[in-house]
Amino acid sequence: MRKTIRATCSGSASRPPSDIHRGGLRGWLTPQVRLSYLFALILLALSPSWAGDASAYRLATGDTIHIHVFGEKDLSVDATVNERGVISYPLLGELKVAGMTVQEVEDLITRRLKDGYLVNPRVNVTVKEYRPFFITGAVNSPGSYPYRPGLTLRQAVTLAGGFTERASKGRIYVIHEGGPDKPERMHLNDPVRPGDTITVKESFF
Repeated sequence: MRKTIRATCSGSASRPPSDIHRGGLRGWLTPQVRLSYLFALILLALSPSWAGDASAYRLATGDTIHIHVFGEKDLSVDATVNERGVISYPLLGELKVAGMTVQEVEDLITRRLKDGYLVNPRVNVTVKEYRPFFITGAVNSPGSYPYRPGLTLRQAVTLAGGFTERASKGRIYVIHEGGPDKPERMHLNDPVRPGDTITVKESFF
């Protein structure tokens, strides 16, 4: 009988005391530094949760995941989500995983393996390769490119060979996969998401 166990799933010392007493923390932080801290906190508060929390990422067509079952080499495989939102997995066949987090996929596979296959399987699921993003318009090499966490629009344009001479850097738009069909304006430091379709417009002159 196979036996495995349960599922798991990424200067002050030199300053005179009198100066410290008079200025405290305010004496150390110039207005410019305080403004920088405030700006950083605002950016952190406004950052989308999907960008900072990989556990909240939901799978979709084109994503490749790695499934590892401890002690079971034949059940430790890579699987790509197909156009129907399913993966093919040994013993269990097709599993619908689109829209699920990796934790939810772990739980699903664990439950199914417990049902007549393994005793207390330990399953770990990670995203091995994210679905690509697409960039079109006034770039030198339009097309699809592999996404990686932390990718910005500036980096995406670089992957696409840079802007053409007629590119309008102030007229770049994105349609997020699974979101509204209405394009949203992007800025060069904005994050790119898996499945994004980015269009760089040409300038009029």
